Amino acid sequence: MTITVQPVEGLPEIAPGDDLATLITDAVASMEPAEGDVVVITQKVVSKAEGRIASDATRDAVVAAATVRVVARRGDLVIVETVHGFVCANAGVDASNVADGLLTLLPEDPDGSALRLRETLASRFGLERLGVVITDTFGRPWREGLVDVAIGVAGMPAAVDLRGTRDHAGRELEVTVMALADQVAAAAGIVMGKAERAPVALVRGIAWDGEAGAAADLVRAPADDLFRESPLQSLHARRTIRAFGPGTVPRGVVADAVAAACTAPAPHHTRPWAFVALDTAQSKRALLGAIAEAWRADLRADATPEAVIEQRIARSNAVLGDAPTLIVPFVRFDGAHSYPDEERAGAEREMFLLAGGAAIQTLLLALHDQGYASCWISSTLFCQEETRAILGVDAGWHALGTVACGPMPEGGADKPRPPIDPADFLRFG
Repeated sequence: MTITVQPVEGLPEIAPGDDLATLITDAVASMEPAEGDVVVITQKVVSKAEGRIASDATRDAVVAAATVRVVARRGDLVIVETVHGFVCANAGVDASNVADGLLTLLPEDPDGSALRLRETLASRFGLERLGVVITDTFGRPWREGLVDVAIGVAGMPAAVDLRGTRDHAGRELEVTVMALADQVAAAAGIVMGKAERAPVALVRGIAWDGEAGAAADLVRAPADDLFRESPLQSLHARRTIRAFGPGTVPRGVVADAVAAACTAPAPHHTRPWAFVALDTAQSKRALLGAIAEAWRADLRADATPEAVIEQRIARSNAVLGDAPTLIVPFVRFDGAHSYPDEERAGAEREMFLLAGGAAIQTLLLALHDQGYASCWISSTLFCQEETRAILGVDAGWHALGTVACGPMPEGGADKPRPPIDPADFLRFG
């Protein structure tokens, strides 16, 4: 196989409203496009032609509007997921190869843009097998430098699934899916550098089979993304979620979350935690029944009306009762140092309670990191004896509420987290 990559010359500076398809068609005509060729076009000229231009003074607002989710942030650099599903720096908003004081945004629908360009090119040259790839330069995790990738694809497969085929040694391939459109984009990028003034290239010699695809085919599904958030961003992204999607929580997920929880800081080189996870209907019913009876007794002693009591219990059961898994965290004080005065003895107990709180927060973060929703509810704090009796835990353990967890509901949290201004909570001495 021989592949050639040629820059397309003669294109003028592109401005909003220009008929980019016709301009490219005219410029590439002398190269006599043939069946199987791929026309590769930089995002910059597509965005310019489509009027995807903004003032540099509005950069922050433009990036925010194009952002669905912040993946990581460091200083002025922000890595985000765009409305298209791409993960890239600053939502693809860029000031290169555009007039001073201006920015270009990614096309609203890069696959749609690629399809429209292909229709004109294929019609003009009478071709059936003609690919169009729109590219942008993205950074890559764990590797230095930028490389061109496909953000819009038409007329060719974006990915080639080789699973089930065999390599030269006869071994069956199990996970290999080649990002063909990205390979074409990277090859074309060699002749379409930012200083080359060649925003279009013709790639010849690519062999492909299968149906035409789209760049959207290359976006990894959230459930398969093992690196969805940076550690710092996950702290902000975790939310208290009290309604869950369908399904269960695998016990391995719970075990991994508990292992993470046990890394929390604790006093005197202890590991003063225990966790009881309930994922059967019978075990959850038993605990919730004991909590409800203890709560009723307390509320009746407070002269709370029966109707109000039942409403409050029903609200609690709406969360705890519907959760696929309940996790009850405990802390014990066996490792506390003994002091004769109440102040130091109380401080010892508070140290262990703080360690319990740190373990709960880590547990919630670990569940979030694995893609599961959760919330902490005080519940068992107010019925220690009943909780220990139902769960078969000895008197040395102190229950610290209940964590309800389950699959993430569609759409995740219903409301965005209120903004946090560190100045409201932080003072430097």
